[in-house]
Amino acid sequence: MAERLLIVEDEEVLSESLKRVFSREGYEVDTAGSAEAALEVFENGFYDLIITDIILPGMDGIEFLKRVKEALPDQALIITTAYASLETAVEALRAGAYDYVVKPVIHEEIKQIVRNALHHRALQRENLLLKKQIEKQYDFSRIIGTSSAIRKIIHEVKKIADARSNLLILGETGTGKELVARAIHFNSSRVAKPFVPINCSAIPENLLESELFGHVKGAFTGAVTSKKGLFEEASGGTLFLDEIGDLSMNLQSKLLRVLEDHQIRPVGGTQSINIDIRFIAATNRDIETAVKEGRFREDLYYRINIIALKLPSLRERREDVELLVRHFIQKYSHELGKAVRDIDNEALELLVQYQWPGNIRELQNIIERAILIADDDTITREHLPECIQKEESFLREMFDKKLSIEDYTKAFILKYQSGYTEQQLADMLGITRKSLWEKRKRWGIAR
Repeated sequence: MAERLLIVEDEEVLSESLKRVFSREGYEVDTAGSAEAALEVFENGFYDLIITDIILPGMDGIEFLKRVKEALPDQALIITTAYASLETAVEALRAGAYDYVVKPVIHEEIKQIVRNALHHRALQRENLLLKKQIEKQYDFSRIIGTSSAIRKIIHEVKKIADARSNLLILGETGTGKELVARAIHFNSSRVAKPFVPINCSAIPENLLESELFGHVKGAFTGAVTSKKGLFEEASGGTLFLDEIGDLSMNLQSKLLRVLEDHQIRPVGGTQSINIDIRFIAATNRDIETAVKEGRFREDLYYRINIIALKLPSLRERREDVELLVRHFIQKYSHELGKAVRDIDNEALELLVQYQWPGNIRELQNIIERAILIADDDTITREHLPECIQKEESFLREMFDKKLSIEDYTKAFILKYQSGYTEQQLADMLGITRKSLWEKRKRWGIAR
């Protein structure tokens, strides 16, 4: 479909000349001899670009431009002006015009400016569309579940999304900590600024300081150029520090200083740089125990823990498993080009009863694998990994033996201790870590 131009020009000869030039270029062109007439045409149609003279009978081009921008802020406009009114052209640019052309108009010049303006407008719309897609991707509706545990989290997240306070997200591996952090950022006033995630355990200790703070040229061997750090890149937006419990004591001290002063100094630098960042930290570790044991600074803990969110494990929200399963079936069937549309009741029940040490991430991987190996349109028991089928056999065996609570607990610990943390085992048994330790000691079960 041809792009549409509106030419607002009271000089009939110039107006007709421009109309012929742009019609030959493949544009659909309308003309108007005054701003008042142009406003009527504008209100009744859509134009990719408007070219208007500044000096017009009645309403001038500046006022016309302002009226158009009030009605449609992203409307692209170019103005034409005589040398005598260059000062007014600057005013038009400040009011939102893309560019100006000085009369007498040179056809090749104005054609190039029009091409540039339309390309710029296309990029703006593409960026806007991309932004909307990203916002939709991280909308609160992407946090899937109807359980009371997940409804509580969504309610809390909505309340704190636009706060300036630092946030600590706690939860086991695979519970969706980064998804929640992104949802918070993309639903806050910082949405137009960067969201910068960094996994503190994935970058070697000797490189992490440079990654976070940046460095100046010559700061260390191999620093052949200066480099901006992630703190500076995230300024104005949100920095997500995943697995913050893995930071060394040295970096914990430096991070505390950043949180207190809102300044950073690149490695090897002598000048401090002001930053404006909302910090969201996350960890799957028992950070309170780490503080008590001296492995995590208490003052840093209180700095990042102004607001805390504890994400539930998948075991704590089993009623959401079916929703998640069907979501991932739809997602991966589409992405992998497979015709899988359903899961049978036996396979679904196995998934609901499974203990999920890897939480949602593990479920996601299992569904992707099942879709890859499925031969028809339904996931069955045979498509699930051996660990899930073995767990179901173990639970049935324990049930058939009619064990006492003590014997069942002992068997459960022996069965699952290699695949779960102490806290996970305690949570699955519904007891405290201290009680778990006491039972181990009484039965002689080593950790």
